[in-house]
Amino acid sequence: MNALEIKDLNVWFGEGAARTDAVKHVSFDVAEGESFGLVGESGSGKSTVLRAIAGLVPTWNGEMRVMGEPLGVARTPKFYKTVQMVFQDPYASLHPRQTVDRVLSEVLGLHGFKDIDARIDKLLRDVGLGPGFRFRYPHQLSGGQRQRVAIARALAPEPRVLLLDEPTSALDVSVQAEILNLLAELRAEHGLTYIMVSHDLGVVGHLCGRIAVMQTGEVVELLGVEKMRALQAEHPYTRHLLESSIGAVR
Repeated sequence: MNALEIKDLNVWFGEGAARTDAVKHVSFDVAEGESFGLVGESGSGKSTVLRAIAGLVPTWNGEMRVMGEPLGVARTPKFYKTVQMVFQDPYASLHPRQTVDRVLSEVLGLHGFKDIDARIDKLLRDVGLGPGFRFRYPHQLSGGQRQRVAIARALAPEPRVLLLDEPTSALDVSVQAEILNLLAELRAEHGLTYIMVSHDLGVVGHLCGRIAVMQTGEVVELLGVEKMRALQAEHPYTRHLLESSIGAVR
């Protein structure tokens, strides 16, 4: 079964003469349990695709399905129990005046869970943080710890699909590998499906089995990560990306 099906997706901003077409005729499928990457340079439309799936961009047409269910303009509570998103900047995505406990409690309560204390403890353990972090504020955490809290928040509703928007790009290089390894472990443990956006082919090669390469809003090539590592790309733009990152993807 496919966790995600995208067919002929178009996303735009503005109207009339001011309209900008950010995503054009994008199609791809992601199997349940797969980790799929969207790569490309800044402005290629990869994050816009992710935001359209999440319901953060209302101006789109085409077809999108999650677990076989078609998506409309509005997202339902059922959707947000199935799909969650981890954003690029963990500090900006966490409320500066809310403790970790408050952040996680609100999400769990919103989704109707009752055993909130036990669930918070488990979520913190799952992301490699102990109970001592529960009542800290974001400014008391390192960048890597904040991203672990953001991942815990995304896991709180017990989703089946995680949308990962450059989840390590705002972190120090020394911390990036830790977060990628954590994401790999969580995917294996919980049977999650990942759709990950990154400009870093090394990051994508670490976590994903297949990638879609985007340029100026279009998917120019779909290929497996083994072909990516072997530099066996067909499209000139993909070859350019691989050659520019030749040390990172091997």
